[in-house]
Amino acid sequence: MGMTMTQKILAKGAGLASVTAGQLIEADLDLVLGNDITAPVAIKEMDKFKTEGVFDKDKIALVPDHFVPAKDIKSAENCKCVREFAKRNKITNYFEVGQMGIEHALLPESGLVSPGDVIIGADSHTCTYGALGAFSTGVGSTDMAAGMATGKAWFRVPEAICFRLRGELQPRVSGKDVILHIIGEIGVDGALYQSMEFAGSGVAALSMDDRFTISNMAIEAGGKNGIFPVDEKTLAYEKEHGAEVDESKIFAPDDDAEYVRVIDIDLSKIRPTVAFPHLPENARTLDEIPEITIDQVVIGSCTNGRIQDLRQAADILKGRHVAEGVRVIVIPATNKIYLQAMEEGLIRIFLEAGAVVSTPTCGPCLGGYMGILAAGERCVSTTNRNFVGRMGDTTSEIYLASPATAAASAIAGKIADPTAC
Repeated sequence: MGMTMTQKILAKGAGLASVTAGQLIEADLDLVLGNDITAPVAIKEMDKFKTEGVFDKDKIALVPDHFVPAKDIKSAENCKCVREFAKRNKITNYFEVGQMGIEHALLPESGLVSPGDVIIGADSHTCTYGALGAFSTGVGSTDMAAGMATGKAWFRVPEAICFRLRGELQPRVSGKDVILHIIGEIGVDGALYQSMEFAGSGVAALSMDDRFTISNMAIEAGGKNGIFPVDEKTLAYEKEHGAEVDESKIFAPDDDAEYVRVIDIDLSKIRPTVAFPHLPENARTLDEIPEITIDQVVIGSCTNGRIQDLRQAADILKGRHVAEGVRVIVIPATNKIYLQAMEEGLIRIFLEAGAVVSTPTCGPCLGGYMGILAAGERCVSTTNRNFVGRMGDTTSEIYLASPATAAASAIAGKIADPTAC
């Protein structure tokens, strides 16, 4: 029986000719990631190992991004812990304030992710890097500690679902609508510990930013990882960002690869989609939504803080103003994206529309800071989770949407269809 993309990557990482679903393996790691919340826990665990430093100072990335710039004493202490560990171990890829960004946008942008890599990160949305044909998955802080010490991690080889894409997205419909549609179809446990593998002619019609968004939210369907094939767009992205590509690590699934199921998706039929509280699977198209007034809009996060996302939002906000009583927070995912948005005039558009623009941070996504919701408030957000209390008070509500839908809703003061703007 043939292998899927994920299985081929894991086989190579484990030094095996082949692997099968359910097999337990130990694989070499190409990158280990931690942030200001998860890395301090891993560092304290690693201290118990009594090892002599890290396995490779060039293969560890430490990105303070959740509560950065530090919002309080505790977050400052966490950042200090990470900073001192990075200095002590001469970590090459430590990103301080002024260099940092939201980790899952920053690492690909920095050329640290390549096709065929095996990557673990102590953050559930590490699956983002599958957009570049890598196997990447979230782990706990203890596994991160073991990875930093040994350069290895164990995995149970996942089964796979093939999402066969065809057609092209309609205007003002994006990768966020695609993944919300998928999660709405299969549920939050529909791909539990399975690889979500995307294929078909429709892949070529998706931008890299669309692919990052789709891979990012694989975890919201329970997926072990999400992964796209490597094509000309992938290689162009890697070249632009200075990544080293090893052609021997570019894999395609075998013709006889085994999938637990194959799901066909016509991209041209995807409509703007919103996930209602309090699960990402509560997805509805805008044709099905009653009038829902809102208090806040957040455009950003590791899911939708890239330049394409900001352009889509700015295209709708240009020459318009946000509705009275609505707060709009825009968060470019990295300093580079922030600078590009500034050079393209997007920041001016946001400010003139009545929005505020934040330094790169995860802040509001996890209810950290920069946009906490009060009791009963509603927010349309381009983030990835809308659990009870995720962004503030337990009676608040989060509606997950694309940047275009978020921008249209900001203008209308209620959830609105971007295709009508």
